[in-house]
Amino acid sequence: MMPAGALAPQPWMTAPATRAVVAALTAEGAEIRFVGGCVRDTVIGRAIKDIDIATHDPPETVMALLASAGITAIPTGLSHGTVTAVVEAAHFEITTLRRDVETDGRRAKIAFTRDWAADAARRDLTINAIFLAPDGTLYDPFGGLEDLRAGRIRFVGDARARISEDVLRLLRFFRFFAHYGRPPPDPAALAACRELAPRLPQLSGERVAGEMLKLLAAPEPASIVALMREEGILRYVLPEAAGVAVLRALVTVEGLGPGCDPLRRLAALIDPVGGAAAAEAVADRLRLSNAERERLAAFVAPPLTARAEMTAHERRVALHRFGGALFRDLVLMSWARTIAAAGPGARYEVEAWRDLLAAAAAWRPISLPVKGADVLALDVAPGPEVGRLLAAVESWWIAEDFVPDREACLRKLASLIEGRR
Repeated sequence: MMPAGALAPQPWMTAPATRAVVAALTAEGAEIRFVGGCVRDTVIGRAIKDIDIATHDPPETVMALLASAGITAIPTGLSHGTVTAVVEAAHFEITTLRRDVETDGRRAKIAFTRDWAADAARRDLTINAIFLAPDGTLYDPFGGLEDLRAGRIRFVGDARARISEDVLRLLRFFRFFAHYGRPPPDPAALAACRELAPRLPQLSGERVAGEMLKLLAAPEPASIVALMREEGILRYVLPEAAGVAVLRALVTVEGLGPGCDPLRRLAALIDPVGGAAAAEAVADRLRLSNAERERLAAFVAPPLTARAEMTAHERRVALHRFGGALFRDLVLMSWARTIAAAGPGARYEVEAWRDLLAAAAAWRPISLPVKGADVLALDVAPGPEVGRLLAAVESWWIAEDFVPDREACLRKLASLIEGRR
């Protein structure tokens, strides 16, 4: 494989943790190269997130080399040749060069190899098949550098063959197009995606969720989701999707401070007419965690419809009931739906909505000043009556805008007890 240029040493390449891992892996003469996101992002000047390394040594040798250098080695996927090296807070995923022996559209049976070209040929996209040596030398067997700089997302070799090997690559195409691409999409890739989309349901929900949430984390995902809808892709992974107008609006209002939340963006795609049942169906299909499931349901079938004209008291009541984080999310979803319903060019109360978000950010939980022990101290027997009395005091306290202090709440509690005797 011939060099395709060079990069000046980057801070992440010369960091002590990276140098330690490189020194350990090359201690017995092995050749190693960086690959994946750290190379892509460095080439186009983005901050890197993860450092992936390829080597021709088998994973057992990698484990031994790291151990000899006193570096923690975690066997994260030995059967697929993957070891994770940990140096203080830094993690490095190290994978042995491999080639596909057999594929079934979901997982590949692989064999380890010492052939860099064979390893590159089994990768999905040209921009993911660029290698970077520790000295800065670039290797680019499939024109990934030019594609990356042009915002062109292409499969390595034949698009249909690459997707047939692992159907998840179909979703990866759209995910990488969202993060790195510029229109128009590659015609061959798009045609293969259309043809093979009916095979998407064979994938596990966790793998689909991973790709979709990463896609939705892109700066402007709505146009890509719209493309997936137009090409007949989205119905195989998210048949509950209603359109992208709410998502587009949500991305805009998120930019005013709260920032990106992929799960919230997923909810923005789901038709609210389906309500909680639609959210439950999506959560089941994507195998979301219980916490994610609850948040998704709250977004799609909200317990509160926030309004720009909410009074200060209404805000405080909602914040007390739902907490700052959920109230913020409900405000964002209501705001986005308001924008989407109003249509292009409509005016909406930006400052009022922003005030609601500011109230959510500033909220600190407050508790009813009296407890169950206070009820018992007034000679009420343990049992359901204690809870009913506390609920009655709390309803009064909330109606009084949370102003009554402990002494006032105790007097109210005493009067309620007296009235029930």
